[in-house]
Amino acid sequence: MRTVEDIIALLGGPEAAATHCGVGTEAIRKWRQAKAIPAKHWPAVLSATGLALSDLPGAPAETMKTEPPMAASAETPPEGATGCLVLADGTIFWGRGFGAEAAMVGEVCFNTGMTGYQETLTDPSYAGQIITFTFPHIGNVGTNNEDMEGVTPATRGLIVKQDVTEPANWRATKDLRDWLVSHGIPGVSGIDTRALTVRIRDVGAPNGVICHRADGRFDIAALKAQAAAFPGLEGMDLAKEVTCRQTYAWDETEWVWPTGFGRQEAPQHKVVAVDYGAKRNILRCLASAGCEVVVVPATATAEEILAHKPDGVFLSNGPGDPAATGEYAVPAIQGVLETRLPVFGICLGHQLLSLALGAKTYKLARGHRGANQPVKDLETGKVEITSQNHGFAVDPKTLPANAKVTHVSLFDGTNEGVAATDRPAFSVQYHPEASSGPTDSHYLFRRFVEMIEAHKAGRA
Repeated sequence: MRTVEDIIALLGGPEAAATHCGVGTEAIRKWRQAKAIPAKHWPAVLSATGLALSDLPGAPAETMKTEPPMAASAETPPEGATGCLVLADGTIFWGRGFGAEAAMVGEVCFNTGMTGYQETLTDPSYAGQIITFTFPHIGNVGTNNEDMEGVTPATRGLIVKQDVTEPANWRATKDLRDWLVSHGIPGVSGIDTRALTVRIRDVGAPNGVICHRADGRFDIAALKAQAAAFPGLEGMDLAKEVTCRQTYAWDETEWVWPTGFGRQEAPQHKVVAVDYGAKRNILRCLASAGCEVVVVPATATAEEILAHKPDGVFLSNGPGDPAATGEYAVPAIQGVLETRLPVFGICLGHQLLSLALGAKTYKLARGHRGANQPVKDLETGKVEITSQNHGFAVDPKTLPANAKVTHVSLFDGTNEGVAATDRPAFSVQYHPEASSGPTDSHYLFRRFVEMIEAHKAGRA
């Protein structure tokens, strides 16, 4: 039998051992303290080292006598496994599949929100991503047609700890499992989401394949190859995949108890919203703020945007690498900026506005995804609790002289907002419409409307 120290050395040291097993280095310290490795990590250890099960400290004596050396191979599905997550480095997480029987590849991220899983799954900004939910009770309120943030879900799969239960909410119209089937999205439950989240936190978001097979038969070699071949989101333009295909008008306003959604029947201002993957509730907030909203595709040129004779232009959220989308979006935004019309951007729209002003963006080692992100408004000193979903950020050091930082993250100090100093244009990285505060950031829509009013009055 090998000692824990021997095994850690065979794995390449504490950090490599943590990576192989999808845990943090604190877990490796606990291995050393207990002089044993938890059974849930045996498959990963055996696969990485080539040891036999009998070599592992803590393995039951009867198991050592009866199990063949590689019976617990990471590539052998445990009994009852009908779903798995295969990462690009070959790591496999086994679980129980639900939703659509399919295999989908993408970047694996985690979301810390405790509510709003349907809004998360349908947020177009999650295109190209597999979502790990850290909150265990996913599916408990079912799904409904009102909580859709896009026409169809953009996510490629979801990972949860606990099995999805029957919905217990008066607004539910469909079970989450059936809803996933209807949209062709696979899910896997029973995975150690804490270990997976720690892995993402420590080494960054990996590429992977999520697979659900009711018969429990998996072509692991093919899944590994598929995961390894995925190029990742850096350099990828996904806005074209989720944007609208033609221009349309939007007049639905925010949900209000007990009447539900309303209609904007007396708009005071006209806003063109460029759809890079716009969430519906952002459009509702614009309509509720008194705007007639015209939505145009992501590829709309400055001339096409201005042809609608807007009082202001909104740049929406969306997925993918802003630098890639910026190839066609930045010239259009710069054309709008030249007219000195008020411009407001959110999330990807924030990054694209910054690029149009002359700044640069970069991929975060760990993206911001959740509903509890503290952001400080540098102008007022107030802290807002915000909802966020982004894997790229604006480099504040590259902002030109005619732009300033307006908001910063209190988690890691990254940029959360910019404003031009010589024209009415501003943007934020987070989602003010998502009600995580719940209304901490709604003032931003009022600020946009005030800019439009000042511009129309000749004061800007």
